[in-house]
Amino acid sequence: MSYSPIWTPLHDQLHRLLRQRFLLPRQQKVLLAISGGQDSLCLLQLLVDLQPKWQWTLALAHGDHRWPPDSGANAKHVTQIAAQYQLPLFLRQAPTVLKTEAAGRQWRYQMLAETAEEQGYPMVVTAHTASDRAETLLYNLMRGSGTDGLQALSWKRPLTAAVQLIRPLLEITRRQTGEFCQERGLPIWQDAMNQDLAYRRNRIRQVVLPYLQAHFNPQIETTLAHTAEILQAEVEFLDTETQRLLASAIPSQPQPIPQITSERLLGQVNRQCLKTAPLALQRRAIRHFLQMTLKRSPNYTQVEKVIALITAANRSRTDPFSKQWVAEVAEPWIIICRLPTHSTTR
Repeated sequence: MSYSPIWTPLHDQLHRLLRQRFLLPRQQKVLLAISGGQDSLCLLQLLVDLQPKWQWTLALAHGDHRWPPDSGANAKHVTQIAAQYQLPLFLRQAPTVLKTEAAGRQWRYQMLAETAEEQGYPMVVTAHTASDRAETLLYNLMRGSGTDGLQALSWKRPLTAAVQLIRPLLEITRRQTGEFCQERGLPIWQDAMNQDLAYRRNRIRQVVLPYLQAHFNPQIETTLAHTAEILQAEVEFLDTETQRLLASAIPSQPQPIPQITSERLLGQVNRQCLKTAPLALQRRAIRHFLQMTLKRSPNYTQVEKVIALITAANRSRTDPFSKQWVAEVAEPWIIICRLPTHSTTR
């Protein structure tokens, strides 16, 4: 494999993005998550070619999910790639077989975080692309996610207190990474699971997006990725405003509520503060409030029932949440409290 940099428009694009977004500082230790597929190989080659300009210290990390059955061969393939590039490789195997998308993703990020902290790498880089961003937006839209889910896959986020997760390819499509790998003759690992339509994300990738490209918008991946980018900025703004609203609406110390003992009271929020806020902020504030008090994510219906209490009559109450917790108006508060024994909802 040749290591002579062949400068391409993709190199220019990534170099510009790194400067504009301050994603990977110069002389930083960078740990690249590598699967052996086209996206991670493309990013590996780009980072190696750009390394003389940025002076990073590069290393690779690979997680063997132990599924599908050829995952061991995949790990061996990645080991050979690391040897060819003369880069350190941190290889880990899952303690149990991980067959679901969710289990694999959770273990993979945990593995990356632990490896980065143990080896002293403050930056973990993944090869998520604009195509992944488009797929995630569609996937979360069909699951009923709000704006938070639709803007998922951000450029960077904390993986731990000491480690940042960086996604530098979010403006680059899978078609571009594939063409780059072909031009450079990179040894792509063909993962048969990517063709298995039993997985929902594969159905979006193999069926839904091609249909949308053919019948609605040839640039649908880029369009959806741009939509996610716009939503990300809007979500950041709404989060800031929501935290400001909650700071004024939630008391720093629990306030006494007539006929409600402290053992029954789980949380309270001032509905007079909420009443003057726009509906969008009311919804976000109530959702955050319920997450803090109930320690679980509320659904749309639960949030809307609590929203109705902002203008409801005193002593109005929702039907029970889990474990007999209800939301109730105790002027000027909306409270989350446990129903007394043998109580019925009103």
